[in-house]
Amino acid sequence: MKALISADTDEVLGFTVFGTEAAELMAVAQTAMLAKLSYTVHDAILTHPTMAERLTSLFSAVPARSSIGAQS
Repeated sequence: MKALISADTDEVLGFTVFGTEAAELMAVAQTAMLAKLSYTVHDAILTHPTMAERLTSLFSAVPARSSIGAQS
């Protein structure tokens, strides 16, 4: 899985996935993109269990906007 996230708005701008249940993941990502949702929105109720729960792992790796470009 890979996702393109806006550094300014945290919106999901692009998403690609390959493998088992890819169509399910694409549908969730497409919904987020059409709704212009931030990748941080996690309060949607989806059928459980689903492969879409793996999106939490993907998006948890995105650095917080406040830490991007921060100087140490």
